[in-house]
Amino acid sequence: MILGKVYLLPMLLHEEGWDSIPSDIVKWIQQCDAFFVENEKTTRRYFKKLWRAMVIEDYTWCTIHKVEAEQIEQFKALLKEGKNIGIISEAGCAGVADPGQILIGIAQEMGVSIKPYLGPNSILLALMASGMNGQLFQFHGYLPIDNIERKKKIQALEQDMRSRTCTQIFIETPYRNDQLLEALLQSCNGSTKICIGVDITGPTEWIKTATADDWKKHKPELHKKLAVFLIGQ
Repeated sequence: MILGKVYLLPMLLHEEGWDSIPSDIVKWIQQCDAFFVENEKTTRRYFKKLWRAMVIEDYTWCTIHKVEAEQIEQFKALLKEGKNIGIISEAGCAGVADPGQILIGIAQEMGVSIKPYLGPNSILLALMASGMNGQLFQFHGYLPIDNIERKKKIQALEQDMRSRTCTQIFIETPYRNDQLLEALLQSCNGSTKICIGVDITGPTEWIKTATADDWKKHKPELHKKLAVFLIGQ
């Protein structure tokens, strides 16, 4: 049995961040027979902009907001038929802060060849520009929504940052960015450095590192913006 391959394809971080997408991506798309994507509508529009002649209906599509047994069986069956599958996140790199990682793990168990293709990643780009420790860092996804639990988590991350010099990275739903920033400023020591990366790869991109005390003097408006947060030294 000749198994298909899995292609991990990059997605835009920002709707205007086309310069961040590798020039060879159309070649990679053309290698695929099926796509497992976090957002089918977004991905179809993205592919058509990259490759106008693409016939969307010629491909098998599966949405992977939540990876369920039916999707897993379809994924396995396609690979066993020798079909190549592309996995695409809603933003950035497939498999990183993305439900596609479950399918990638299954492909590894099957002994399938996996081709990861690099594209923009807000976590790494923010870290690169932060001036914080890039040799020891952790990504935590979303912090708790509950105010008390979130404060506890921030304080624990800050303590770990100080004891190990470990940069802590996390994100938030855009409409809760301001609340998260306020929680950081209330919970962190005034000398703790906080980096905020906004609209990364877009024309309004900015990435700035300052102490909590300095941020209190000039709080940015982050509501509904795409943002990444880091605390470090």
